[in-house]
Amino acid sequence: MSVLVPLFAMFGCFAIGVPIAYALGIAAIAGGLYVGVPLPAVMLQISSGVGKFAMLTIPFFVLAGAIMAEGGMARRLVALANVIVGYTRLRGGLSVVNVLATTFLSGISGSAVADTSAIGSVLIPQMVESGYPRAFATDVTISASVQALLVPPSHNAVIYSVATGGLISVISLFMAGVMPGLLLGFAIILLCLFYAYRDRHPRGMVVPAGQALRIAGEAFWGLVTLGIILGGILGGVFTAIEAGAVACVWAFFVTMFIYRDYRWRDLPLLVTRTLRTVAMVLTLIAFAGSLGYIMAMVQMPAKVTDFFLTLSHNKYVILFLVNVLLLLLGTFMDMAPSILITTPILLPVMANFGVNPVHFGIIMMLNLGIGLCHPPVGGILFVGCAVGEISMEQVVKSIWPFYLVMFAVLMLVTYIPAISLWLPHSLGL
Repeated sequence: MSVLVPLFAMFGCFAIGVPIAYALGIAAIAGGLYVGVPLPAVMLQISSGVGKFAMLTIPFFVLAGAIMAEGGMARRLVALANVIVGYTRLRGGLSVVNVLATTFLSGISGSAVADTSAIGSVLIPQMVESGYPRAFATDVTISASVQALLVPPSHNAVIYSVATGGLISVISLFMAGVMPGLLLGFAIILLCLFYAYRDRHPRGMVVPAGQALRIAGEAFWGLVTLGIILGGILGGVFTAIEAGAVACVWAFFVTMFIYRDYRWRDLPLLVTRTLRTVAMVLTLIAFAGSLGYIMAMVQMPAKVTDFFLTLSHNKYVILFLVNVLLLLLGTFMDMAPSILITTPILLPVMANFGVNPVHFGIIMMLNLGIGLCHPPVGGILFVGCAVGEISMEQVVKSIWPFYLVMFAVLMLVTYIPAISLWLPHSLGL
């Protein structure tokens, strides 16, 4: 019964519309009172949940990504991708440009919603004007944006690291997400090419050499941000937290003094939006920390492990069941709270079956990322439909092949751990 009290309290709050963060806090208080944990102890866990120095990584990377996404970088990355794809004369070139530009921006923004908004606002109108179906253009934008949840500097990798109690380093998760993110992008490109040759989509256009050099020169300044983040950390120049701070300074310098597309009077509004985002995430982390403490007190991880063992002792069967659970959860709950709630419960289960915690982090983020593309919650789906000026019903009817591709990549990442672990192991992480 002690296990059910916090769960009933949490889902009861969800049902009556209590904001997720406060629902987690109420569930922690209800569970604590039931098992006799003093209320001050629960409150202490709330404050300690955001008292870690590593928390600074989140606001730094969120702000750097927001500056670069809104400061003209998306348009320049689309132009650079168009140059690269244009020389191949591929049929369906603009759909490939969409995926490639998203890959570039993912390595800077760390946010799938930001990528969907920034790339979609530029490329969906271009694709429609060139003869692509609006639903297809929106499908490509939505599904490609899931890359941002995997490749560095993914905000959700930081949240997963926090949810493990800091046992997993952020840079290990950053590096583990590179290959799965690129694999996902490659798989979506293959699907785009299939549609391009089946439906006779227009070919990419070659960009004149002089214009191509100018475009590459403009995009270079933004791509340096990715070099600062990864090169600085891997080279031992600074930590992940310091990399975020340096990226903020560099993003501000490039946007305001090199590109000069962003107006100074709009900067306070951007910072305000960033602060709201960070406040929401940190509030979730604070209350999720207290709920995780109560879950540990009532031995929920051990009981969940015992439950899975009653179903099967086969590691691969358990992995599949956990994937199904996370896919379902991802369709009903946003990503950050899903990570914070399920990690303390499922990570011990995975450890019991010998699954590397870094590998499991990538499995979880890809699972929940697919959920963001699916109703009823679907944060990426909502933004994509808004930017693409198309109804959700139209998108859902046509996006299912992209779901199948993402699920196929998920199965590869799940059952071939080397896809996630090869790079961090090669770097000695």
